[in-house]
Amino acid sequence: MASPEPMSLVPFTKESLELMEQRIAKKHNEEQQEDLKPNNDLEVGKKLPFIYGNLLQGTVSEPLEDVDPYYQNKNTFIVINKKRTIFRFNAIWCTLSPFNSIRKTTIKILVHPFFRLFILMTVLTDCIYMSMTNLPKWGLALQNTLLGIYTLEILVKLTARGIWVGPFYFFGDPWNWLDFTVTLFEHVISYSPVYFVSTFRIARNLRILKIVPLNQGLKTYLGILLRCLKKLTGVIILTLFFLSVFSLIGMGLFMGNLKHKCLRWPQENETETLFNRTRNPHYLREIENFYHLEGERYALLCGNRTDAGQCPEGYVCVKAGTNPDDGYTNFDNFGWALLALFRLMTQDYPEALYHQILYASGKVYMMFFVVISFWFAFYMASLFLGKVAMSYEEEKQTAVEKAKKTEPENDHTLNELQEGNEDTETHTTQIEMMKRSPAFMITSSNTLDDATIRYGEEHKKSQKRCPLYWCRFAKTFLTWNCCPCWLKLKEFVRVIIMHPFTDLFLAICIILNIYFLTLECYPMNEETISALSIGNLVFIGIFTGEMIFKIIAMHPYGYFQAGWNIFDSLIVFHGLAELFLVNIHGMALFRPFRVLRIFKLGKYWPTFKILMLTLSNSLVALRNLILLLFTFMFFSAVVGMRLFGLNYKECVCSVDKDCQLPRWHMMDFFHSFLNVFRILCGEWIETLWDCFNVAGQFSCIPFYMMVILIGNLMIFYLFLALVSSFSSYNSATTEENDEAKNLQHAIARIKKAANYVLSKILCKNQNVPKEKMDNVNDTYVKENISDHTLSELSNTQDFLKDKEKSSGTEKLTMTENESRSLIPSPSVSETVPIASGESDIENLDNKETHSKSGYGSSKEKVKPSSSSECSTVDIAISEEEEMIYEHEKHPKNGYGRRSSQGQISSESKRGKMWQNIRKTCCKIVENSFFKFFIGLVTLLSTGALAFEDIYIDQRKTIKILLEYADMIFTYVFILEMLLKWMAYGFKAYFTNGWYRLDFMVVIVFCLSLMGKSREELKPLISIKFLRALRVLSQFERMKVVVRALIKTTFPTLNVFLVCLVIWLAFSIVGVHLFAGKFYECIDPTSGGRFPIYEVRNKSQCESLVFNESMPWENAKLNFDNVGNGFLSLLQVATFNGWITIMNSAIDSIGVNMQPNFEDNIYMYYYFIGFIIFGLFLPLTMLTGVMIANFQKLKTKGGSNIFITVKQKKQYRALKKLMYGDSQKPVPRPGNKFQGFIFDLVTNQIFNIIIMALICFQAIAIMIQSDEQSPKMDAALYWINSVFVMLYTGECLLKLISFRCNYFTIGWNIFDFMVVIFSITGLLLPLMVGYYLVPPSLVQLILLSRIIHILRPGKGPKVFHDLLLPLMLSLPALLNISLLIFLVMFIYAIFGMYNFAYVKKEAGINDVSNFETFGSSMLCLFQVTIFAGWDGMLNAVFNSKWSDCDPDKINPGTQVRGDCGNPFVGIIYFVSYILISWLIIVNMYIVVVMELLNIASKKKIKALSEDDFRKFFQVWQRFDPDKTQYIDSSKLSDFAAALDPPLFMAKPNKGQLVAMDLPMAVGDRIHCFDILLAFSKRVMGTDMKIEKVLSEMESGFILANPFKITYEPITTTLKRKQEAVSATIIQRAYKSYRLRQNDKNTSDIHMIDDDRNGQAT
Repeated sequence: MASPEPMSLVPFTKESLELMEQRIAKKHNEEQQEDLKPNNDLEVGKKLPFIYGNLLQGTVSEPLEDVDPYYQNKNTFIVINKKRTIFRFNAIWCTLSPFNSIRKTTIKILVHPFFRLFILMTVLTDCIYMSMTNLPKWGLALQNTLLGIYTLEILVKLTARGIWVGPFYFFGDPWNWLDFTVTLFEHVISYSPVYFVSTFRIARNLRILKIVPLNQGLKTYLGILLRCLKKLTGVIILTLFFLSVFSLIGMGLFMGNLKHKCLRWPQENETETLFNRTRNPHYLREIENFYHLEGERYALLCGNRTDAGQCPEGYVCVKAGTNPDDGYTNFDNFGWALLALFRLMTQDYPEALYHQILYASGKVYMMFFVVISFWFAFYMASLFLGKVAMSYEEEKQTAVEKAKKTEPENDHTLNELQEGNEDTETHTTQIEMMKRSPAFMITSSNTLDDATIRYGEEHKKSQKRCPLYWCRFAKTFLTWNCCPCWLKLKEFVRVIIMHPFTDLFLAICIILNIYFLTLECYPMNEETISALSIGNLVFIGIFTGEMIFKIIAMHPYGYFQAGWNIFDSLIVFHGLAELFLVNIHGMALFRPFRVLRIFKLGKYWPTFKILMLTLSNSLVALRNLILLLFTFMFFSAVVGMRLFGLNYKECVCSVDKDCQLPRWHMMDFFHSFLNVFRILCGEWIETLWDCFNVAGQFSCIPFYMMVILIGNLMIFYLFLALVSSFSSYNSATTEENDEAKNLQHAIARIKKAANYVLSKILCKNQNVPKEKMDNVNDTYVKENISDHTLSELSNTQDFLKDKEKSSGTEKLTMTENESRSLIPSPSVSETVPIASGESDIENLDNKETHSKSGYGSSKEKVKPSSSSECSTVDIAISEEEEMIYEHEKHPKNGYGRRSSQGQISSESKRGKMWQNIRKTCCKIVENSFFKFFIGLVTLLSTGALAFEDIYIDQRKTIKILLEYADMIFTYVFILEMLLKWMAYGFKAYFTNGWYRLDFMVVIVFCLSLMGKSREELKPLISIKFLRALRVLSQFERMKVVVRALIKTTFPTLNVFLVCLVIWLAFSIVGVHLFAGKFYECIDPTSGGRFPIYEVRNKSQCESLVFNESMPWENAKLNFDNVGNGFLSLLQVATFNGWITIMNSAIDSIGVNMQPNFEDNIYMYYYFIGFIIFGLFLPLTMLTGVMIANFQKLKTKGGSNIFITVKQKKQYRALKKLMYGDSQKPVPRPGNKFQGFIFDLVTNQIFNIIIMALICFQAIAIMIQSDEQSPKMDAALYWINSVFVMLYTGECLLKLISFRCNYFTIGWNIFDFMVVIFSITGLLLPLMVGYYLVPPSLVQLILLSRIIHILRPGKGPKVFHDLLLPLMLSLPALLNISLLIFLVMFIYAIFGMYNFAYVKKEAGINDVSNFETFGSSMLCLFQVTIFAGWDGMLNAVFNSKWSDCDPDKINPGTQVRGDCGNPFVGIIYFVSYILISWLIIVNMYIVVVMELLNIASKKKIKALSEDDFRKFFQVWQRFDPDKTQYIDSSKLSDFAAALDPPLFMAKPNKGQLVAMDLPMAVGDRIHCFDILLAFSKRVMGTDMKIEKVLSEMESGFILANPFKITYEPITTTLKRKQEAVSATIIQRAYKSYRLRQNDKNTSDIHMIDDDRNGQAT
């Protein structure tokens, strides 16, 4: 196909410039301007569309007339380089004319692709140079060379583009401003004194950002992130507001408390000299006088409350010294309090601050941390994620719409280009003619995106990528079809290697190989090493044979066409290379690559394959975003190194007492990059403290905030982009390859053979009567249905069909709702006389069902008004009673004897008695009072567990009461179980999952009672914590959450296994790298590690005389085996204890070698790789699949799946609560004075003044600090008094104007209580003293009024929009929170039973321990937010004689020892972390999806009930007499007073007139006519919309039956036309009268002149 000639590209000449100026001048004279927009396909930086054909030599790098109609009158021209890239320049206001030879030359240089490549290589070279710490000798010359290149680039751009500020000029591009500024700074630095260098040190590092404009993809993503940041403005403001408020609260509660320490107080027997020292102020500053815990750097904090930390004997709690963490952790002023709150929000090392506050202030302030660290941090993160997700979805939707828009244009253009040479010339001629005409603007908008065409060309080229001789070579040498014997051998091998059992054998070998890889550990005996070596050889041989056989069967050309075969060959080549190079030194590094064999399993695992394919495609699509993130990290690392590197070198002694550099510093690029990576992982506070010590606060905080905020924005966007790609995952649609199908065929054949063998062995069972077998099989089907309800069978009908095929029974149907319920319906379970509407059966369907009986199938009998005798609900179907009668009338052999011991007819007395007993039991268990009683007993039995702490033996009375209570609870639950057995029958009881849970709890009760009665069964008492599980079955809210979690989690198990395989690979690699290398020789005197120059290995450590009691010690968290590796990786994944693990890895040298400081520093890459590929990417997989399941269930359910039916009914009321106008307006009083005050307090200005007072009062709290002067205290006291008086005045004014209606508004009651408590707080200290009433009490009470800023309708609307998702998702969040609390309760009780006496060290201390229920909940709260659980596990690991004392006597109890149980501790913490993570992720999903749901509803042109309600609320203001009419003159104000989407901003009269609204007599417009017109404007004129509007009209007529009927006399459009016509007529008449007056005047003058002439 011949390419069209580029006749549409016209050179830009002087005549073109003159024509352009003429068009511009003509356009200015015209009144109407064309509304044009720039063509996206012709933007700067994009490729010229293919529709313009190939480029001629005269058009490349030459000025051309602009092809975009938008710029044809903008004094611009374009230049296209040989790669078809578009450049746009200005033709005027430049230094040189576009026809000047110098400017033409610079333009050619600028647009040349090599120039951009040269600048890019220069920038990359400069980046490498800037990352160097020790500069070479030629560094200065290189720097000057780079500066010269940048200067030359600026001169070329200045000449080519011109010196002006505007589009396409040099200074019109912000990146050019950056280049010019940086280059200017470099020139200033080179010619300035030395002391100016530090001022501009940071300027040159900005050169790294020059990479962004040189890459169009980076520039595009930067624009996307800037737009995303704009959408996050509201969230940022709300976050700052909450942070400020909580900081002020923290100042009021904790100011100065962290200075309280335990001071050694001199005793009576001490010398007088020491006693006198207490009067010396320097005595308090001496560190040795404070109490320090063993191994702690800072003194022990204490408090004066009973629940605060207590000092040991001989010490008193005083306020002295500095704050902890070098004085940087405190609430002494607003700045430090804000930093502490930001730290809690980001959850960086929160456990330390958590313990410090609880020690200094008391455990009651745990609620402060629950609100901040959990709820506040959770909701702010949800808002950020939701807004970023909204931004991502908008960008994706925009890209999709653009693609849909350009696709038909591309097809149309391709059809035109295929017509041949003649048609092509004709087409280009038409383009040239159209270009000369004004209609060209339409054609240019349909230009083709060159990317689509190039993709098609590249696709065709890719099919012909190999030259002809390579194709001949491949067919000759790589396609083996030699001779008939070879072909027979090939066919024989193909049959073997492609057989299903071969794939099964290979899959088993892969699994065995994985098992062998997991067996490697340290230490290993010779037999194990030998077995593993032999196994490795065997597996290499098997995989090599597989490769050879497949090459023979498929020939090499076909074998290497499949990606999995290439991967298999690489593994084989690696195994063979490892065998041949095993004796070469350094080749042991190849051993970890054995782990790649694990991924061979993906060939037989469709889920793994589709996830990896999705991940690779997503990463390729997001490569520019990833590159932008890496660029930012590189820039931050270089800036940190240049800013703080010298400070770390000069001030290192302020960080370390030995004047050694810390592990985390910024002296070199590598450590600076690691520091930035650590900050982005969420750990920044400890390195910030070091930065404060070496560089000061004012330079460190801006740098850290920049890295945290910008870096996390990019990470959030990348995370949500990946989650979005995985959210479309569907396990049911995954395609299977041939290997996976063969594996399934092999397993199916094995099952079939096994069934055949079993049928032959058990052939004697074939003689069983067919009728009985039918019944048994029917029962088997029913029981299997019941057993699988918890796992939510995806296809119940297929399941039933399979069972029917195997059993030979008739077809059994089951409704979808029955299959979903936890309790099977009566059609598949034991039938009892109970109404389905009252039982615990959920989602029960009352439609007709068929059930098979023993002698035949009988259809249900429907009684229209029948109900069971024990029911209080009338139902349409009572199948249970009918079926019971059928069972009693027609007993069956062995199957119908389950209701009574003897078969008696229904007419007999005993049969009726049995039936009445069951009915009575049914009435009892279905009675609401009985259910309430059982629920109360369940709560009491669960709450009783909290009293069984370590002090229970000292509280004899409580212990006796609990023992009797346990017996009572046991008997009550046994009685309940028996009643339900009688009422429901055994089958219905045990096929219900919740009842099975109750039965298990009853067994637990019985076993715990047995454990108390017999000494050998005493360990059974520890399972009492399972009693709390019964709460799940008693409360519907928890049952709903559990069901939802099961439905969202079970489908993700396959994905979870994929993530587990990835972790297994990293764990195996960790074992290869670090097994046996974490051992170290400890100095018993200092507790530290011996330096390597004293002890080099294990033998030297054991030879030390004084180290006999301190053996060669291993780290508690290590990689000695795969299990320990998993635990270590879990700590790295939760960022708890990961620094310690990394330090051990970085210092490791070898097995039995003493570690050395950062000897193996590049092992950081292993942990960085795990955080990226083992944590971040698997987390996106799991989250995406969980969101997909959530959306699927929500689509089926139609609402939030985490709320009950009653809560769904309350959803509408909750939405109304979010609007301030939902309450009735207060009537205006008739009294003039009261009316004046009413108008005053209801005025918007009055509300603004009150808001300003609240803000000023908050500012007054901000300026205070700890240990401030008495004058400041007095000033603050009077300021608070003034605010109290002002708020009291406001309260009195509202009381006068609102009268009794004042207390009908909740906000007024709140303000009244604030005034009362404020006055009390001011007067109370004067009566009882300031010691009992803290001065901050009044301030905190007054501060509570700041909540008015969040009040709907009063505060900023952006706050209301952001709080709306929280309120709407609040019911679901409360339900999930109840489940979290129950899980915490169960684990707290279990912790009390197992870890109450663990030695207090690391994470177990006086505040966080398992001694009491409260302390256990404190520990579990820490673990819930993934904070400090590594320290608790470290304390539980103390199980050896060297770490703990197993015979230690614990006072007040018979339990001995303070050792832990590592195995139980690992299961305990790991299981709790997984469960809590699962629940919390679903909490995030609920809020984020609610936010996206609200945003999607706003985008859709639809109106909700709230919109109509707000419409009528505004209407009431304009129609107070309720006439249903308003004057047409008020219509403009009414439209402007509405809320979106009905809102119409002024000027709107033209739009209102165009609506053609009907008008009644008096120019009045009816309410509903306005509503219909505004609704049509919002929703359009679709047929569905018309139907909705007609329904609205009928509903309005029904709601207003007494509506005044009228006949419209005109419309707004007609009235406007009449007004315009009248105006025209009036103007014409006035003009006529003026002309007549002028004519008469001239006639009079002529007559007067004639008369004067005659007189003369």
